[in-house]
Amino acid sequence: MQVLFVTSEVYPLIKTGGLADVSGALPKALKSLNSFQGNVKILLPGYQKVFSQLEGLKTIATMTVLGQPCKLMLGLMPQGDTHSPEVEVMIIKAPQLYEREGGPYSDSHGEDWPDNALRFGVLSRMASLLSSEATPYPSWQPTIVHCNDWQAGLTPAYMKLVDFSSAKSVFSVHNLAYQGCFDASYIPALELPYSHFNMEGYEYYGQLSFLKAGLYYSDKLTTVSPTYAEEIQTPDFGFGMQGLLESRREDLIGILNGIDTQVWNPETDPYLFKNYSDK
Repeated sequence: MQVLFVTSEVYPLIKTGGLADVSGALPKALKSLNSFQGNVKILLPGYQKVFSQLEGLKTIATMTVLGQPCKLMLGLMPQGDTHSPEVEVMIIKAPQLYEREGGPYSDSHGEDWPDNALRFGVLSRMASLLSSEATPYPSWQPTIVHCNDWQAGLTPAYMKLVDFSSAKSVFSVHNLAYQGCFDASYIPALELPYSHFNMEGYEYYGQLSFLKAGLYYSDKLTTVSPTYAEEIQTPDFGFGMQGLLESRREDLIGILNGIDTQVWNPETDPYLFKNYSDK
């Protein structure tokens, strides 16, 4: 089993919220399991602050994705603990998209980057290509593509509609409120088939929705707890997606988020005034 973990942030490289914690901890936890017979790699946009933190970084492909010249690079996550398994990270180096002052999603004034549709469209398309016959890295191909939140939401659509990947996709919802909705004028630039811009596709109230694409086209859906999986199928917490989620009830499972006990350890946490244990 080869797993590609597609995310817009990962701790400790880049973090704005809980998604980064899961993205940093879950691949490492998978590799630690004796029952996991395979490999896992993370795919991440090449933000400015990421490159200096990775070990052994090298270029493995040069290509154009959605009209954007980019390099695919491979490195290792920093080792916080010598007993932790090594996790490889694939980085999309596209300075015109990702190497900017500000955060992953917005500028220093808190305004969303105006080209976020293209920035995360490239992330999604790269993930799909890596799982297809047109892969830029043929020595390693995923059998499962694990996509996280709206930023990776177009990946299952590309896998089903454009690149015809034989890999299976899993889409995890960490926060349903963020839906990645953009004007339909982006469809040509994102190289999506316009024939699927409808209710039975990636259209959402006249807009293109990355989140809906992930929910609609993925093979399986997960979210952060069994309770949240039930809640998001209701009008109170479904943010307009409850009908789609209810229709996919058999493919939706809530898995309670855990924590990285090496990071969240009160015995060693440097940010605590005084360390302590349960002894």
